[in-house]
Amino acid sequence: MQNQKIKESLKDWRSMLHKYQRPNSKKAVIQIINSYLPFLALWVLMYLSLEWSYLITLGLALINAFFLVRIFIIQHDCGHQSFFKSKKLNDSIGFVSSFFSSIPYKYWSRTHGAHHAHNGQIEHRGLGDIYYLTTDQYRALSRTGKIRYRIFRSPIVLFLIVPIAYLTVTLRFPFVKLKGWNKIRWSYYLNNALVLAVYAGLALILGWQKFLMVHIPVLLIFGIIAFWFFYVQHQHEENYKEWKDQWDHLLASVKGSTFYKLPKLFQWLTGNIGYHHIHHLNSKIPNYHLAKCAVSNPLLNEYVNTLSFTESLKCINYKLWDENRQQMISFKEFNKNALYHTSTNLPNASSTFSFRNTMNNDKV
Repeated sequence: MQNQKIKESLKDWRSMLHKYQRPNSKKAVIQIINSYLPFLALWVLMYLSLEWSYLITLGLALINAFFLVRIFIIQHDCGHQSFFKSKKLNDSIGFVSSFFSSIPYKYWSRTHGAHHAHNGQIEHRGLGDIYYLTTDQYRALSRTGKIRYRIFRSPIVLFLIVPIAYLTVTLRFPFVKLKGWNKIRWSYYLNNALVLAVYAGLALILGWQKFLMVHIPVLLIFGIIAFWFFYVQHQHEENYKEWKDQWDHLLASVKGSTFYKLPKLFQWLTGNIGYHHIHHLNSKIPNYHLAKCAVSNPLLNEYVNTLSFTESLKCINYKLWDENRQQMISFKEFNKNALYHTSTNLPNASSTFSFRNTMNNDKV
């Protein structure tokens, strides 16, 4: 069985990764310089380009969005307390980064931490993750429910409307209200208020129309890139999703995450987040050590799902988790399978399926 083989081959994964989790202050400072300075320079150039052509501005926005991805990766690592050795320094740099990304530092870090703790657990999908249904749950929906889910999982909604809604609504109102999160919620309000104050100040100085014409496209393209990466790294075909009582961290990291193998320039621009399987195995490894860790430990890459950009485009079709096949499948595959069961009079899974108690409150 492949899962057992993976567990046996990678039984020493902790010792393989341990030395790479030590932060390097020099590398961290260099990354801050080569991320923030190009972003600020391009931002100023975008502002000046408004006098030439807005098409030039938008072209620069596309480039600058990738530098914002780099800045956000710094914020992300600070949230994991992996970028610097000092917690105070991590929190300070992470907080400053939030003014660029507009993403509240501590609140997002806490929800992202929940994602790491429950990655691949069917009970906990939707918190720090892109929501999906199992084939049985989809089959049990009403016609209206199926239509709603299909609309949600359509490319235009998932990769355009959802990122916009996430940046403008989800991150502005604390929808996640878990036990012990009161302090995080207050930091969330403060972070948002300060970001708004800074943006308002810049708008007054530069002109609110010009400010919005420059910064909004960068934020929106950044959001789309971030959502795309998150999607292909967790909703690929050969995957791992399991109920909590049978869940395994190693398998969830190696099979439930991808190695998104991109050209070196884009690997650099996206802060090595393509090595997502290693990041999930040990989130204390800073992004600037991920590539070296992967090269030095080829065994870590032997069982992971490796995707090129072209191959990743196929992930757009994957909509449902099939527990029997242990795969993400398309609506077309689901319908074909349903037709097969009907034509052969085989028992339909929905006739024997009952939702687990923990999923009774799931909403599309």
